[in-house]
Amino acid sequence: MQTLQVQIPVDYVKLGGILEIPGTARGVVVFVHGSGSSRFSPRNRQVAAGLQREGFATLLFDLLTQDEQRHDDVDATYRFNIALLARRLGSTLGWLRQWAEVATQPVGLFGASTGAAAALVAAAQINTVSAIVSRGGRPDLAGTALASVRAPTLLIVGELDTEVIRLNQKAAGQLTCEHSMAIVAGATHLFEEPGTLDEVTRLAAGWFGRWLTRAIS
Repeated sequence: MQTLQVQIPVDYVKLGGILEIPGTARGVVVFVHGSGSSRFSPRNRQVAAGLQREGFATLLFDLLTQDEQRHDDVDATYRFNIALLARRLGSTLGWLRQWAEVATQPVGLFGASTGAAAALVAAAQINTVSAIVSRGGRPDLAGTALASVRAPTLLIVGELDTEVIRLNQKAAGQLTCEHSMAIVAGATHLFEEPGTLDEVTRLAAGWFGRWLTRAIS
């Protein structure tokens, strides 16, 4: 397993990231975190570790600089700027192609909270995304971009996260791509209940295994 601490140049800033590549990767999954989170998110890192065991390379990266995050913590300047977050994600996907170990691998996106909306908007704009998984996401914030998403999309929501279930159902009705919705029993928004994040990992690994493998063949 290679573990690389990277700096990703986007816009006028550099974003920190962690790129981890197993010996023989069968795809690369880029994590798009939600507001107030970062590449050090313990939940995303747990899911990433599970995907690595299944043979996927992973990239966890910061959508905001430390200064931007401090501003966002005060007045939410950036967290709902989906266009900005999607643009930075798109630039990051282009940057990722410089790494020979993953340059030709199919790409999946794993979005959480507002990061799920950014993932969907970016996927609607570029054709290099082969699959998307949303965990407790806000796909509704992707707006009119939903109808242009071509990558197969899995929406995972906690059973007890009733408002987010409603928003995901609304968004699913606007998707024209292959899509599915999975409800994790006993889970709230952050999937902090025992075993619930393991179920998220199982569902994500299955979805990426299905669609990223198909993208290779």
